[in-house]
Amino acid sequence: MAECKVHTVLPDALVRLFPEAPRRLDLAASTVDELFEALDSHFPGMAECLRDNRPSIRKHINVFVRGERAVLSTPLETGETVYILTAISGG
Repeated sequence: MAECKVHTVLPDALVRLFPEAPRRLDLAASTVDELFEALDSHFPGMAECLRDNRPSIRKHINVFVRGERAVLSTPLETGETVYILTAISGG
């Protein structure tokens, strides 16, 4: 696991599925994929909610790093904030 610590902000929908998960936490990860693994090690099953079997970030999940949409391989730097958001659908 990486030594880089990033601030992570989880969406309310994910916190409702994993009530033991805080809305904000700091985790060690050097890529988005490593962040998902770190989340899963603390909250088993969370990575499955975030990543599909291709592997790719699930269609209705958006991850933002440095104000831009991220992919699993997006590198992370110590101290930055990663926002995980659920897509809002409707018409």
